[in-house]
Amino acid sequence: MAAPSELFCWKGSWGLPSVDTDSLIVLAYARFAGTPLKVHKISNPWRSPTGSLPALKTKEDGSFSQPSKIIIQLRKQKYNADYDLSAKEGADTLAFISLLEEKLMPALIYALWIDPKNYAEVTRHWHAENICFPLNFFLPSRMQAQQLDRVRLMRGNSTLEAGEEAEKELYSDALECMNLLSQRLGSNRFFFGDSPSSLDAYVFGYLAPLLKIRLPSSKLQQHLTALENLTTFCSNILSLYFPDENQERIGHPASNVQEGSNFDREPYKRRKQLLSVLVAVAAMLGYAFLTGIVAIEHVKEEGLTGNTTSTDLNDEEE
Repeated sequence: MAAPSELFCWKGSWGLPSVDTDSLIVLAYARFAGTPLKVHKISNPWRSPTGSLPALKTKEDGSFSQPSKIIIQLRKQKYNADYDLSAKEGADTLAFISLLEEKLMPALIYALWIDPKNYAEVTRHWHAENICFPLNFFLPSRMQAQQLDRVRLMRGNSTLEAGEEAEKELYSDALECMNLLSQRLGSNRFFFGDSPSSLDAYVFGYLAPLLKIRLPSSKLQQHLTALENLTTFCSNILSLYFPDENQERIGHPASNVQEGSNFDREPYKRRKQLLSVLVAVAAMLGYAFLTGIVAIEHVKEEGLTGNTTSTDLNDEEE
């Protein structure tokens, strides 16, 4: 039997299998379709085969990023959560995914990455604690800049900044989107009946972070909490498809997704810590040489037998 494909995604927190929307979408779809995957939950995008998260690594076809491309690849491997959908339901799926990307995604990015209070107290704090040193000093800020550029591109506004005007515009669209999702779901367990599909994976990926992450500025969360069927929808997926380790041991439905990897084992942890220290020392030495804190001077000394050269390393503290 061929080895399962490997999925690299952001690690989880706050009771979520991942803190990242795109990672949640792929994880949920894989569970819905019964895909056997070896999952690496990490907090450094540079350790994925594509340099971004989530990423799917296959033995035959190479590596893929972005939820849509990963889902297409899983379908090629005969793992299709949309197999039983009618043509109309397939069209509805595409329409609602487009709605999520246009209306809800910009507001979710704003809430997590652009809102100053949420970013400082939650988003940056989590990434600084979970990304290894020294990347945790600059990677969160770089990610924030990328997310701001992403929202500007989606909204067609190159000057968009954090503020009441931007928040009002983005949140208005997001609230409308959540209301439409609530109306479409109604009293159903999932959007197309008793079995989850790719639409359920996308909706879960967008709403679960709003439901579980405690944000100081929580206007979107307050509205989501008022839509009881959507909160129940997310909670059901978490309990059925992402039970915690203790619950899995007492007989909850087992998943074909194999979590954990060599990255999480003790020898690899120690090696990672050693590598982090070495990288940090190299970075500090490089900075010291570039800024002139440390300099190497060649001094010629004259002796009885002729000229000899000695190297004097001057180390000054800033």
